[in-house]
Amino acid sequence: MSWIESILYFAGYEKGDPLEVLLDRTVQYKSYFKAKSDFVQNPMPETALEGIRDRLLEEQLAFVIIDPFGGKMDQIPEDEVPFPHRKGNLFNIQYVVKWSDQGDMKHVNWIKRLYKFMKPHVSRSPRGAYMNYRDLDIGINKQFNASYSEAIIWGRKYFKENFKRLAQVKKQVDPGNFFRNEQSIPLLQ
Repeated sequence: MSWIESILYFAGYEKGDPLEVLLDRTVQYKSYFKAKSDFVQNPMPETALEGIRDRLLEEQLAFVIIDPFGGKMDQIPEDEVPFPHRKGNLFNIQYVVKWSDQGDMKHVNWIKRLYKFMKPHVSRSPRGAYMNYRDLDIGINKQFNASYSEAIIWGRKYFKENFKRLAQVKKQVDPGNFFRNEQSIPLLQ
């Protein structure tokens, strides 16, 4: 499918729906989803790919998105920009499951099992995660003004060694911690 057709698909439209439906800003249906992510640094064995496939067949609406890395990304040092997951990663992988019945935890449990299955095949120390696929399972600020030592649990997964530098910058540019969420960068005290 084309990129624009994939937008229709991820928004829940039927195959063959006209592109103009995207101009209608009303929500067509309500659904819930859970997503998790990883970075892959070594080629995965065929058994891992078969395991992903077998698990995808267990769900009605689940998918895996793979974003290839390499090329110019490998040439940018980790400490030059906030996003450190560049050199050495073959791709980023996102796992997604969607459902329509509120409170149906079987889908959340399914994606947690897939994530556990992937552990031997993905980055380690720390197991990386992509910030734009925020995953509250890996940790959250228990209070709006969480300490650096509390937030490092998930912060290093998103930013590796850049997390400390980002917390220092946060202290300078947002000392009142106005810009915050469940996984916002804390002030470095």
